[in-house]
Amino acid sequence: MQAGRTPVVVDLCTGSGTSVATASAIAPEPVHAVELGDAAHEWAARNLAGSGVDLRHGDMAEAFHDLDGRVDVVLCNPPYIPLDAYESVAPEARDHDPELALFSGPDGLVAMRVAEGVAARLLRPSGAVGAEHADAQGEAAPAVFSSTGRWREVRDHRDLAGRPRFVTARLAR
Repeated sequence: MQAGRTPVVVDLCTGSGTSVATASAIAPEPVHAVELGDAAHEWAARNLAGSGVDLRHGDMAEAFHDLDGRVDVVLCNPPYIPLDAYESVAPEARDHDPELALFSGPDGLVAMRVAEGVAARLLRPSGAVGAEHADAQGEAAPAVFSSTGRWREVRDHRDLAGRPRFVTARLAR
């Protein structure tokens, strides 16, 4: 990143907008966020009112073409639960969160694959991406990035309980 330039941050799958607080700590502005779910977008709009965050309603796959190649950091908390894992989801999430926010195909990584492609499109050379995943995906989620050949420094990170929960990578170009 150029010295003196404010980093551009994008939050994919922003949900209620709470993760934008993380983005705002990195870069007070410009921060951009997108959410597909109607109810979550409404909550995000309320939570982000007056914050200056550029909140958009739509699919992350189609979001922010106006920022292609201009973003420094992409954050994402995609849905990551496999479709057949319904019974294993904690009742407080399963019974209250929308399915759109929880489930992501047979292996739970469909949205992660989309996020990888969107991040590669959005990021400047050497830009960074970070995405949350299920603790059972500590090898599979990083593999989504490393298998494409577009990323370097692909690393998985543990949460405070010691479980693998977050992948980061840097765009190779």
